[in-house]
Amino acid sequence: MTQQATRIHALELGPMENFIYLIEDVGSGRAAVVDPAWDVPAILERAEELGLDITDILLTHSHHDHINGIEALQNHREARIHLLKPEYRFWDHRLERPELHHGGDRIRIGDSEIQVLHTPGHTPGSACYRVGRDDLITGDTLFVYGCGRCDLHGGDPEQMFHTLKDMKQKLDPEMIIHPGHNYSVAETTTFAEQLEGNPFLQFDDEDEFVRYRMEIHDKTRDEPYGPLTREQMQVRHLLG
Repeated sequence: MTQQATRIHALELGPMENFIYLIEDVGSGRAAVVDPAWDVPAILERAEELGLDITDILLTHSHHDHINGIEALQNHREARIHLLKPEYRFWDHRLERPELHHGGDRIRIGDSEIQVLHTPGHTPGSACYRVGRDDLITGDTLFVYGCGRCDLHGGDPEQMFHTLKDMKQKLDPEMIIHPGHNYSVAETTTFAEQLEGNPFLQFDDEDEFVRYRMEIHDKTRDEPYGPLTREQMQVRHLLG
């Protein structure tokens, strides 16, 4: 049996139910932290338990609840910081020598390859990280049975519509989704389950999507989010 080259470890931290991920390269013992926030000692403790050396920090976007542990983490580890160039321009902060990426770039952590996807909508430079062939860390772009808000600073519902449309066309249905928050009845899911039950993936019309995201969704659904199929949305007159 072939040894798994990469493992993903999740920690749920902070008052907003953030998922912080450790991406482990099994062969080298190196690790990347995705969106370090809230409780850096807990992140360091988990890395130590796993015998991992944190060498990289991957940012899905720059909202405070996803980045407030960067400085504390760097006080303990000299880690390279990775983010998309559009997010760096959007973010009113100047990091020392970050590594700026474009969509499609690949980051190597030991023998593990991580592909950077540019997925704007929640912020202009929001990123998802494809880990190996089967896993996608989605930040606040795609939740389990939900998607990120577009009414915060930097949000754009039209961009979100096209990002999700692109994901529907390009992602393998069997890919495992790892979201940025624990807002749902499940912590992870296949993309196939999202295609069936995520209401934000049921729209083919941009105007209808924008209306639902900005005016209807928050008034008609409560956490934890469960599946809402196209047929159920039609019955509730949420979909044309």
